[in-house]
Amino acid sequence: MQYTVSAPAHLHAVIQLPASKSISNRALILHALSHGHTVPSNLSDCDDTHVMIRALDGNPEHIDIMAAGTAMRFLTAYLSVTPGTRIITGTERMQQRPIRILVDALRTLGAQIEYVGKEGFPPLRITGTTLKGEEIELAGNVSSQYISALLMIGATLPNGLRLHLTGDIISRPYINLTLKLMHDFGATADWTSANSISVQPGGYRDVPFLVESDWSAASYWYQILALSALKEGKENAEKDAEEKEQGPASIELLGLFPRSYQGDSRGAEIFSRLGIRTEYTDRGVRLTRMGIPVARLIEDMVDIPDLAQTFVVTCCLLNIPFRFTGLQSLKIKETDRINALITELHKLGYVVNSEQDSILYWNGERCPADLSAGIDTYEDHRMAMAFAPACFALPEIRINNPQVVSKSYPAYWENLLEAGFRVVNG
Repeated sequence: MQYTVSAPAHLHAVIQLPASKSISNRALILHALSHGHTVPSNLSDCDDTHVMIRALDGNPEHIDIMAAGTAMRFLTAYLSVTPGTRIITGTERMQQRPIRILVDALRTLGAQIEYVGKEGFPPLRITGTTLKGEEIELAGNVSSQYISALLMIGATLPNGLRLHLTGDIISRPYINLTLKLMHDFGATADWTSANSISVQPGGYRDVPFLVESDWSAASYWYQILALSALKEGKENAEKDAEEKEQGPASIELLGLFPRSYQGDSRGAEIFSRLGIRTEYTDRGVRLTRMGIPVARLIEDMVDIPDLAQTFVVTCCLLNIPFRFTGLQSLKIKETDRINALITELHKLGYVVNSEQDSILYWNGERCPADLSAGIDTYEDHRMAMAFAPACFALPEIRINNPQVVSKSYPAYWENLLEAGFRVVNG
């Protein structure tokens, strides 16, 4: 399947964002560990959450989480403390994503986990048992999902859990998100030092919980508004008259909270440097363009790696050189996002470079563009959503395998249509 996407001439939209996948999947695990009956409300309507719900509903013996990395990590820990023996597996790509660090940590606590296939990778055979261990040391630069998976089951262990993280800690906001949600469900879990977390025993309470809209999804609408200036620039002769009639371009995003638990809410501050103003309302946020973007963007994205694709594509198209560090987790995401970005931006005529498997930068170097084959998405939802707004710089852009957005934002293409984009199959 291939979608051809064209940008609207005028941009005024009110978008109901999807619920946060990160919050939904954590809330589902915490709800399951509470053994309660009050299911969290406004859950994300996406593949990752659907597979989590199916896995937790009836505890099937064979669990296929498809491409949902969050579900693989969280369920591996959850099944380790849940009675019964189950096999958990996923797509071919999921069976190439390493999980040894989490498995070794759980085995240290007493978990019974076997590799069904290749050592260090899914599928896994897990037999739930009471974990007697209470202390783990883990490198801080591993995926925060490993850390969150361990923290969430920590409150159910007889002696709780003490987790010590060594070296640099990446994605700290995702760890803090997990701790805040654990508190909301009645657990006691806190940082005891800059590198150590203590989780007290006692389990969780059955409580009502409302899931916030997704700030990662919001980033694509910030990007869309920022890039809409490119189309207006091309149609400058008509712009003044149209703005008098319709007002300047704006987007309203529903369901976002001003004091969000989500680390990706920091994207709003970075987009302010790219000329996008955020105003909080009683319904969410209203976005408008303001001022002139910075001449160069330098940012450590160790805490917000899921926004890397959004900002890399946006900066290239706005002709803003950048240097983004802290991207070491990108190579083990749905795809190797570093190589995927370099390859697909080359099609658009941009020569992006990498260093040390953790840095992406662009100094303004260009190359001949070649979009004859369309933009490949590599089974990665964020590749599709980050590249679709490039249509503001082109007459149209073609996105291959666009259905991948179902992983986190199934209504993305429908929302583009609502905002005035033209989206054609084929």
